[in-house]
Amino acid sequence: MNPLDWIGHVAGVCTTFSFLPQVIKVWRTRSVEDISLGMYSLFVFGVALWLLYGVVIASWPLIIPNTITLVLAGSVLAMKLRYSVRGKR
Repeated sequence: MNPLDWIGHVAGVCTTFSFLPQVIKVWRTRSVEDISLGMYSLFVFGVALWLLYGVVIASWPLIIPNTITLVLAGSVLAMKLRYSVRGKR
């Protein structure tokens, strides 16, 4: 692996796991009032495109972190949709 790939992996780890505290907080509190549906929708779509791009160019530093980020950010988005509906009832 070349040094640029290492930089990509470290960047991926930092940005990917920055979502973990948000996922944990929403999971524990079930509070999604201050989560922006528009931001998370657009972000998840963008991450999916980055993942697709990484697959097309076969770049593991793009594929691995974007797969994990898609799961984490997608979880927040799913909880936003689920818990927002509950709050409106």
